[in-house]
Amino acid sequence: MNQGIILLGIKHCGKSTLGRMLAAQFNCPFFDTDDVIAEMTGKTPREIYQQQGAEAFMEAEARACDYLSRYLASLGEDEYVIATGGGICNNQEALNSLQRLGFFLFLEVPEEVAANRIIEEIEWEDGAMKNLPAYIEKEAPPTTEQVAQIFSGFYKQRTSLYRKLAQITCNLTGVTPEENCQLICEALFSQDCRWD
Repeated sequence: MNQGIILLGIKHCGKSTLGRMLAAQFNCPFFDTDDVIAEMTGKTPREIYQQQGAEAFMEAEARACDYLSRYLASLGEDEYVIATGGGICNNQEALNSLQRLGFFLFLEVPEEVAANRIIEEIEWEDGAMKNLPAYIEKEAPPTTEQVAQIFSGFYKQRTSLYRKLAQITCNLTGVTPEENCQLICEALFSQDCRWD
């Protein structure tokens, strides 16, 4: 049985940061599907979404996940950590490729925490907000309150999907990444995932 860990979760739940920490702790490779997309296309996921639209981004994400699946199979790796994009729960083709690699672990953070992280990264340019997730930026919200409102709808919809997809859900309540990494390890060990 493959023991790859595929991290799911809303944007800013800590998938990339915690994924790297887990990979270091377990001495295994780490991959980020957003990085694979950028390497394959020469564009960031945000650039693809903004320039070509959601459908083009989902196609690029599906190709990246298929490539990653075939690449890991060719290496014969059976332990690794993969961080996914925040909207992968809506991309069945990408999920199908990743399901062959291991199990889905949902990193659940409170809505307010994720929303605050998005708001903290806002950059203002000529009175307009920049550096927002593409699905929020396209709505051109004029205030941070409306950013939080738009995000709230996505949070509720995606969280419901993540819970259905994941074999393990880990509620991240720790203050630091180190504390959250420990929570994930405890969740893995409690499920007897052979990561010891």
